[in-house]
Amino acid sequence: MKMTQSFEVAASIATVWQALIDIERIAPCLPGASITEREDDGSYKGEFSVRLGPTTAAYRGVLKIAEADEANHRATLHARGTDKRGQGSATATIVNSMEPTAGGGTRVTADTDFVITGRLARFGRGGMIEDISNRLLRDFASCLQAQLESAPEPEPEAVATAEPGPEAAPAAGAEPAAARAPAPGAPPSPEPTAAPAPGTAT
Repeated sequence: MKMTQSFEVAASIATVWQALIDIERIAPCLPGASITEREDDGSYKGEFSVRLGPTTAAYRGVLKIAEADEANHRATLHARGTDKRGQGSATATIVNSMEPTAGGGTRVTADTDFVITGRLARFGRGGMIEDISNRLLRDFASCLQAQLESAPEPEPEAVATAEPGPEAAPAAGAEPAAARAPAPGAPPSPEPTAAPAPGTAT
């Protein structure tokens, strides 16, 4: 079954991109989803449950970012899971692509190709899964928007390294300028004289 969905977020494309490739950050935004473990190969183990009609589907599986093309803001994810009660399985390939909107936000388009087997496969007929997916995506987009609003983008000027100006502090061990220059009108400081060597008559 294939499905295309889209949503908009009021944030720059760079900010949305960084959020969407951070699986541990965004997983809680999908109702019923949780990350339980991160593998050494970059994949994530997790669980997902959703109510389908009179029953609840609960899956345990693995999600991995198969490709992350930052230049084109396109990420491909592979997910696979098995029903906790042994009543079927599900696999999905999700391609998220992003583009800026006229108002400075970002439109995310998700192309999903998934296969459900077992007892729950019948819910793919009649549009039930599509309706539930649309609802989950709306909830996900709202949660993502709230996350991005609570963590504003840093100002470029704030992270730039400033060049030392005339007011910069002197280097360690350096004599302050005020100590080197006499105050206006003050008599010049006497030249230092060397102390006589021990036993030498003055």
